[in-house]
Amino acid sequence: MEYQLYNGECHLKKKGCCKRQCNKLNTYDWLSDIEESESATDYVEVQFKNTRKGYYLNSNKISLEHGDVVAVESSPGHDIGTVTMTGKLALLQMKKHRIRPDAEIKRIYRKAKPADLEKFEEAKAKEHETMIRSRKIAESLGLQMKIGDVEYQGDGNKAIFYYIADDRVDFRQLIKDLAEAFHVRIEMKQIGARQEAGRIGGIGPCGRELCCSGWMTSFVSVATGAARLQDISLNPQKLAGQCAKLKCCFNYEADTYMEAQKNFPSREIPLETKDGTYYHFKTDVFKKQMQYSTDKHIAANLVTISPERAYEVINMNKKGHKPKFLNEEGKEVQQQKEYQDILDESLTRFDSKKKKHSDKKRNNDRNKKVIKKDKQ
Repeated sequence: MEYQLYNGECHLKKKGCCKRQCNKLNTYDWLSDIEESESATDYVEVQFKNTRKGYYLNSNKISLEHGDVVAVESSPGHDIGTVTMTGKLALLQMKKHRIRPDAEIKRIYRKAKPADLEKFEEAKAKEHETMIRSRKIAESLGLQMKIGDVEYQGDGNKAIFYYIADDRVDFRQLIKDLAEAFHVRIEMKQIGARQEAGRIGGIGPCGRELCCSGWMTSFVSVATGAARLQDISLNPQKLAGQCAKLKCCFNYEADTYMEAQKNFPSREIPLETKDGTYYHFKTDVFKKQMQYSTDKHIAANLVTISPERAYEVINMNKKGHKPKFLNEEGKEVQQQKEYQDILDESLTRFDSKKKKHSDKKRNNDRNKKVIKKDKQ
């Protein structure tokens, strides 16, 4: 296996990991070592701006590798994109996205020439200014929509306007005004809030690149039940991502929590003891601990026990017996004692230390003044 250093990172040979394109939605070609994989099909996956990808037919048998910049067929003219997948893996991706090989698929013209790249860069440079101006035009027409991004075609003859709207929008007049203002063919595409966040990109609260802009290609609905299952605080500000929707990552560990909680008793069952009734307060799946409180709504006299102990008490209650204490040791949990110790301490316990420090400083200043007078 050949390795090479690129921008300080180690990569497998060009066919496997990307050499010239290390950006969003990259896919490692795990079939690159198999010679038959490369000649299995002429279909190629090409990526354009942000998360837009397409599949094209390499009818001219051009030698293409991961990261090559190519000119592809478009309507009208041609577009410029980067090859992200070739060989059998591209065929598998087409099957995943339900694209039939016998469907009408556009062709790859050639590898991009310097003139193609120069025209492409000129078109890209106009995208931000076009987006700002198009927003003003939409606002002047009183349309309830937000234009989130603009993408020019590689030859500069067409522009795609991505917009968000809650209701159906009649943008026939908008298309006429945009065509008159920018002298290009206009295409409008409606996207959702998650797709907009994926196109714009950003850093999530975890410190990593947003999943929607890094690797996610399809968005599954997220419900608050996934957050409840993981005992996450139902604070709207913490539950929402940058798209103002529920964070997609709530679904990642939901199945694991669901499987782990099969070993825990129902949270709805109260535990009866001789000194009172205990209600479920919190479950720590990783530590395999359950906390119970003597009050249904607040944390009062918290006791931490294992799921096995909870099952034992439930079985005793079913037989009509009540244990003397909820936990096996017959004493309060250490965590509750620590809380009590903090409450018992004086609220002014730090003031005395601060006062001593200030007195010491005052005495030092006084001694310095006396020494200064003696020297004079």
